[in-house]
Amino acid sequence: MSKGIIYGVGLGPGDPDLMSVKADRLVRLARHVAFFRKKGRPGQARQIVEGMLADGVSEYPMEYPVTTEIPFEDPRYNEQLSTFYGGCAERLLDLAQSGEEVVVLCEGDPLFYGSFMHLHSRLSGTVPVEIVPAITGMSGAWTAVGQPFTWGDDVLTVLMATLPEDEFNRRVADTDALVVMKIGRNLAKVRRALEAAGKLQDAWLVEYAMMPNQTVQRLAEFQLEIAPYFSIVLIPGQGRRP
Repeated sequence: MSKGIIYGVGLGPGDPDLMSVKADRLVRLARHVAFFRKKGRPGQARQIVEGMLADGVSEYPMEYPVTTEIPFEDPRYNEQLSTFYGGCAERLLDLAQSGEEVVVLCEGDPLFYGSFMHLHSRLSGTVPVEIVPAITGMSGAWTAVGQPFTWGDDVLTVLMATLPEDEFNRRVADTDALVVMKIGRNLAKVRRALEAAGKLQDAWLVEYAMMPNQTVQRLAEFQLEIAPYFSIVLIPGQGRRP
């Protein structure tokens, strides 16, 4: 039997209308669909394609064993996730080796800070794996802000708020345009770094970019101490222009 194929299909930032034509086609024709989610949750990727899947499609939810329950620097965090991704890869491999095509639903772009990358590294070279790129969440977020984000020679830096504070502060100070992801309980750290760099008043907080519950506000005006999971902080560059 010929091998099947695994598609890592980028769904974009959240609005189904922003999916590519190819992603839309693959999702609607899929017989097997896999997606990541937290235990007890429907999964954001699955919600994006609600109403698009064919009747009788087989669904394979992949539920994270941990999210924030264990600090990511704890060795147990990597151990549990490594076992989890290995098991997910084996399940998809069995389907592909039986000749099936499997669509893995990916929020944003599959190769940009996405969980699919951990499957890709385990499956590539064993069965055909095809990536369908997409609009990233940060692109959707700066579009929601409604300002040009990089001008001329501006340097764009993408940071995870989970970085050690000293390194985070250094990188914030040494860039023009800035995107900060994985904020959550690190919001106070983000605020301190931006204030020290003199950038707090220029910062925007976008929640749920391109989703029905999207909000856009100045970070300096945001009152809560914890940011929702789908939150991005942005500072537009102000570089060279005619």
